[in-house]
Amino acid sequence: MSDRLPPLTALRAFEAAARHLSFQAAASELNVTPAALSFQIKSLEEHLGAPLFRRLNRRVELTDAGSALAPQASEGFQTLTTGWRAAKRVLDNGILTITAGPAFTAKWLAPRLFDFAGSHPEIELRFAATLRMLDFAIDDIDIAIRFGSSDQPDDPTLHRALTIAEWVTPMMHPDLAARYPTPASLLDATIIFDDSITFLKNSVSWADWFAAHDIASPDLHGPHFSQADHAIDAAQSGAGVVLGRVSLGEAALRQGHLVAPFPIALVPRAQFRVLCPKGAETRPATRAFLDWLEREAGRMESHRAGRRMVTAT
Repeated sequence: MSDRLPPLTALRAFEAAARHLSFQAAASELNVTPAALSFQIKSLEEHLGAPLFRRLNRRVELTDAGSALAPQASEGFQTLTTGWRAAKRVLDNGILTITAGPAFTAKWLAPRLFDFAGSHPEIELRFAATLRMLDFAIDDIDIAIRFGSSDQPDDPTLHRALTIAEWVTPMMHPDLAARYPTPASLLDATIIFDDSITFLKNSVSWADWFAAHDIASPDLHGPHFSQADHAIDAAQSGAGVVLGRVSLGEAALRQGHLVAPFPIALVPRAQFRVLCPKGAETRPATRAFLDWLEREAGRMESHRAGRRMVTAT
């Protein structure tokens, strides 16, 4: 039997029909008539010399030969799609698609973008702000900024360009600083809870921060926010004191809209990893953004000065 491949259109028709187990659904996906799709599959079966489907009443099912071909056909078309998208990204050198969490995008990336845009007007940035783990190939992602456990192993197919550290410390509006000059005085403050920090590995809490000062904290009460950036916004408005993540509060701290007056900070076993497919870090647009990102991440280090970092246990 010859190994000569049949026409690609016939294989594409088979792959769609095998995935849907329906000629009608496959024809709709490929924007052809059911008769045209059936003709392509019939020609494929003739090329093979054996049926690929059993035609039953109002449905089809794969034969043994069809079952052997289906996963390989699906993988092959996925590989072709991935390669095609990679080729397009090489040509679209002026477009970068970046994925990061919504809070990090809003509070860390967005306030800084004017600087990058001013230096690189030729690069168009596109952001996919989501907590969902997007796939580099399927979702056309160039750079991912992912938050996770510090001891999480790296994906061997990805290049880790840099790591952005995270830590938390009480943050408040400058007008509240004189009212709450000591750690113990915060027991009388309105405490803002960022419930998202309970998902940090290892999790950190107000009780942990007070314990680092040898202060026994009673049951604390105050408004709870499921989104970290909302908790930061509440503190910035003067609503109370938040145990804020430096990545999200850094811009407000730098601009004087928030202050972090106490020297002890808690360090969770979690960090941001900036990732791209291996080899993509040399692409000019990617390299420019990664270099800029590294410089901006370095600016956060100024907020560490004079602080004692306590690692969460």
